[in-house]
Amino acid sequence: MAEEEPKKKFNFKKIALFGLGPIVLIGIGLGVGAFLFMPTQTPVEQVEELIEKKLQQAGQLPSAEGEGEENAEPQKVYKDTPSTDTFVTSYYTFPDNFTTNLKASKAFLQISVGVSTQYDETVIENVELHQLALRSEILGVVSEFTVEQVEGKTGRDQLADSIKDAINVRLEELEGFGGVEGVFFTSFVLQ
Repeated sequence: MAEEEPKKKFNFKKIALFGLGPIVLIGIGLGVGAFLFMPTQTPVEQVEELIEKKLQQAGQLPSAEGEGEENAEPQKVYKDTPSTDTFVTSYYTFPDNFTTNLKASKAFLQISVGVSTQYDETVIENVELHQLALRSEILGVVSEFTVEQVEGKTGRDQLADSIKDAINVRLEELEGFGGVEGVFFTSFVLQ
């Protein structure tokens, strides 16, 4: 008869120890790690706690009584300041230069003119609307000055005042209100 080979027995203990053992150890490690390192608060609670701490540090929330009083900085006291009405100045620059001869002279003056007002935008809109008539007024005023009258800062200031008055008179005729408060020269060439 033939020799029978001995049957191999399955050793369930070895299979359980080597097969399931590492899985159990990994599970235990994850459980202990989660218990030790996982926060006990939800993310929403953590964010709320951080916000509350920052607000207390900034002095926007009252701190709990006696909590951190010895290290607390003095609270800032804000005072009301009276509000003052400020007026916004609006400017308008005429698009082209003005060139004209001066009175009793062969010299001519070339200027660029801008105007300002602290009234509402209606004044600037009126200046833009009646630009043609105002250009004529400005040229008429400039041609009435002599070379000696426009030389120097005082001469320029007198010319600016005369132009302002002429513009306001013309706007009052056309719109019923002037409103131009200042005239400025952005270029001034006397030849």
